Amino acid sequence: MLKDKKILLGITGSIAAYKSILLTRLLIKAGAEVKVIMTPAAKDFVTPLSLSTLSKNPVLIDLFDAASWANHVMLGRWADVMVIAPLSCNTLAKMTTGLCDNLLLATYLSATCPVIVAPAMDEDMWKHSTTKNNLSKLESFGNKIIPVEKGELASGLYGDGRMAEPEAIIQFIENIFFLKKDLLGKKILVTAGPTHEALDPVRFIGNHSSGKMGAAIANEFANRGAQVDLILGPSSLKINTPNINVINVESADEMFNAAVEKFASADIAVMSAAVADYTPAEFSTKKIKKNTDTFVVELTKTKDILKTLGAQKKNGQLLIGFALENNNEKEYALNKLKSKNADLMVLNSLNDEGAGFGYDTNKITIFEKSGKETVYEKKSKQQVAKDIVDKIVNMMMYV
Repeated sequence: MLKDKKILLGITGSIAAYKSILLTRLLIKAGAEVKVIMTPAAKDFVTPLSLSTLSKNPVLIDLFDAASWANHVMLGRWADVMVIAPLSCNTLAKMTTGLCDNLLLATYLSATCPVIVAPAMDEDMWKHSTTKNNLSKLESFGNKIIPVEKGELASGLYGDGRMAEPEAIIQFIENIFFLKKDLLGKKILVTAGPTHEALDPVRFIGNHSSGKMGAAIANEFANRGAQVDLILGPSSLKINTPNINVINVESADEMFNAAVEKFASADIAVMSAAVADYTPAEFSTKKIKKNTDTFVVELTKTKDILKTLGAQKKNGQLLIGFALENNNEKEYALNKLKSKNADLMVLNSLNDEGAGFGYDTNKITIFEKSGKETVYEKKSKQQVAKDIVDKIVNMMMYV
């Protein structure tokens, strides 16, 4: 998708600059032509030699030196996309006010191509009102901002402010500018997140699902032109992607009703939610008191969403299920594929490091009705979503 695309990579003074080495390598591996501009401060974090070696182009730092002048106007016209990663708090402030004291800023102000930025800073800086104001200004100028990630920061703290991983930046570039809209006109149903089965007004039975995998799948469909209904269980995720209609639910019963309603008009349904298998037989309208040493809860089975949709599936509809297992994984996934009348089954194994609930990565195996089995390496959930949708699009040609 990035083959022969011209990418201008700007690197600023941030500890996250080390990620620019991998980003450059991935861009080159994808077939892009890459030119790198560094701010003088960026040299304290990553060497120009490393980046020039990987990009196969000289790294540009100064507006001029003793031998030549860097033509910032032509650089901004040469590129298909300008990507600034990492974007430091300092450079962000300069971009919003039009300061032009280095080659990177001069090129940015001259660029006629789209500009994408990947911020990187400590959490307190990221959450400061000045930073938020600057980001809003930058976006109002037409620039695209790649969301930061939560994780360990250079300060040693844990929180928001980490630059997006190189793989996520690559996908963002592809999605925004180069992604083929191969699902225009298609209606998609995706379920995501956990369900909460209420015991009383303050307690519930639930699980650790974050909804990240399902949200990534919904985003991938939407970025490729589809209209998506995302039925989302209790989650802290904020979904603002165009073409995604979010339907918030709490319980397995609410998710069942919403899924049955939306499936009737869907071309494709992906059931990635971690729906509770059982729900309390009775709901106490008053908070249950701790009056006894033991407490017994009677549970009843919830309605099987995937099986119900499989029984209702019409010709031309595709139904994809998920199986999260930690023993006899393949056996259970294949049995679920057949018994639920699904077209694909995506297996997550809890035995795989970096897979399952709560991670930003996942490792999957996809089983088809034909018996074909495709094993994927551990990737970011955005990349996993792309693999899943690619598989579905390929299946559509034979439906």
